[in-house]
Amino acid sequence: MGSVKKEVLIGFLVSLFATASGFFIYVQYVSRFGFYETIEMLQQGGVIGPVIALAALPNLFVFFIFLKKKQDNRAKGVLIATICTAIFTFILKFL
Repeated sequence: MGSVKKEVLIGFLVSLFATASGFFIYVQYVSRFGFYETIEMLQQGGVIGPVIALAALPNLFVFFIFLKKKQDNRAKGVLIATICTAIFTFILKFL
């Protein structure tokens, strides 16, 4: 049973890394401003939630890669992390 939890945790951590990478790529390369300046502008504009939601798009690719490799427990971890990201962005919307 410990092996299942380990596989789900690996999927969860890979998903968090994919989301963080997507956020970094957006902030660093899509915005024409500096990294910290862009984050400040996102916070002031109240659009950091939608940007985080867009940054979670790489999770889709990770999820399907795990499914294709028959690593269902890791795919479950990706799904759990994606749901947590959705809840987080939902909370940010109303703060």
